[in-house]
Amino acid sequence: MSIKHPIIAITGSSGAGTSTVMQSFQHIFRREQLNAQVVEGDSFHRYDRLAMRAVMKEQESKGNRNFSHFGPEANLLEELQKLFLAYGEAGSGKVRKYLHDAGEAEPWGQEPGTFTPWQDIPAGTDLLFYEGLHGAYADDRLDISKQVDLCVGVVPTINLEWIQKLHRDQKMRGYSQEAVTDTILRRMPDYVSHMCPQFSRTHVNFQRVPIVDTSNPFIARDIPSADESMVVIRFANPKGIDFQYLLGILHGSMLTRPNTLVVPGGKMGLAMQMIFTPMILRLMDLKRRA
Repeated sequence: MSIKHPIIAITGSSGAGTSTVMQSFQHIFRREQLNAQVVEGDSFHRYDRLAMRAVMKEQESKGNRNFSHFGPEANLLEELQKLFLAYGEAGSGKVRKYLHDAGEAEPWGQEPGTFTPWQDIPAGTDLLFYEGLHGAYADDRLDISKQVDLCVGVVPTINLEWIQKLHRDQKMRGYSQEAVTDTILRRMPDYVSHMCPQFSRTHVNFQRVPIVDTSNPFIARDIPSADESMVVIRFANPKGIDFQYLLGILHGSMLTRPNTLVVPGGKMGLAMQMIFTPMILRLMDLKRRA
């Protein structure tokens, strides 16, 4: 953690909706005129798309059918921790981008599924903002979570997470349902071992809970809308959170535990603005004082 160079991390699995949360933070950065260095978790994958497929086949030939991006072996987590340490100390470090599709790859003159070259973070950024799979990762060698000043978990109920992933990967990325289902099954051991524990290290968790039937996510024709959901917001340390103010401004919300606020799904974006704006401004105030 760093006073002079704060780090904010959004962590959640593929299909959890971290990109939507990222947009809420970008609104705050723009409104408060903050220059954030954005780091995508995909850029710290160990293998590009073709190499990952080859490694997966190699692992399967050895009897390991569960090699996935959720696990540490498929990622450069040592380099991610080094980035967080370097940024916390001096506001510096090296970053790159993972080019998901042809639109992202075209300006670089590269193929989709590849990485851009590593580049130095430009001087003068106000904070580092990470969005990806491992913002609160820790094991017996690494503790990335300790370098983060504000860590937010995005964790829909599991069936909703699967529905979101199935729809995104089929409609936006052209995968078959069988291929997406195979990915879900392959990742499950790493999800249990390496994703779930992170949500006990976050400062705030957002969990969207559908209030319509999602009992069979593999036949769902639509993703439950915001108005068909509630959002459970859990604070690891509720000290300083003005719950009465939030209850007054977020109509239809309620407290279910001393550290847990539940809001209508349509209020999720507003809730993020109300909760995280003062937290970010506090980090900026400490930065200026330092």
